[in-house]
Amino acid sequence: MTHHTRATALAGALLAVAALLTAGPAQAATREARADTWLYLTVTKGSARTGAVRGTLLRCDPPGPHARATEACAELAVAGGDIGRIPAENVFCPMIYAPVTARALGRWNGRTVAFRETYTSACVMKARTRHVFAFDD
Repeated sequence: MTHHTRATALAGALLAVAALLTAGPAQAATREARADTWLYLTVTKGSARTGAVRGTLLRCDPPGPHARATEACAELAVAGGDIGRIPAENVFCPMIYAPVTARALGRWNGRTVAFRETYTSACVMKARTRHVFAFDD
């Protein structure tokens, strides 16, 4: 083995060790952030004071128990956990006033989430929040 070949092999080994050392803490931090990602979601039909409330928990690692957890988690990941930044679907909703209030409380990658929005109908809510509040589909 020549000096150049040994030097190249040594450099490769050192790079591999450095990559392993730096990957460990990053992976641990990512696991901790995902473990601290959960939202309790509710939808209230009608008046916020007297309407019927439905709710569920959304976890993303692993996805569940929300019926559409995989889709909802993917949409939230693109929006950085901000429900208001989820791109709206381009759908036609009938102009029927049947208000619903959507709420989300929890954590997204260690950051507190407190979301509340009243929509003119469930159709508008679904168009604006996609799968996040579609937990009874």
